[in-house]
Amino acid sequence: MIPIVAIVMVFGTGMFSIWTKHQAKMMDKQADVTAEKAAQYASNVSKLEDRVRVLERIVTDKGYDVATQIEALRDERRVEEQGAGVPLDIKNSERA
Repeated sequence: MIPIVAIVMVFGTGMFSIWTKHQAKMMDKQADVTAEKAAQYASNVSKLEDRVRVLERIVTDKGYDVATQIEALRDERRVEEQGAGVPLDIKNSERA
């Protein structure tokens, strides 16, 4: 019985050693993936913070006329799209 226990202990120890090394490698890979995801989230958060800062600046700047700015952007789109086909303002295009 003692020789059988000794053989099982030798093989069991070897198998346990292999298993622990495998577990360590898997944990390292998981840590790399987690770190990569954290970096991606940080990048996304940074972009969103920048956008929020711009929106806050738009809303809080004194004398900033949001409606005028929006209309100016629409006018720019109209100018860009005039050569592209269908105009945005159908009533004005029918008069011409």
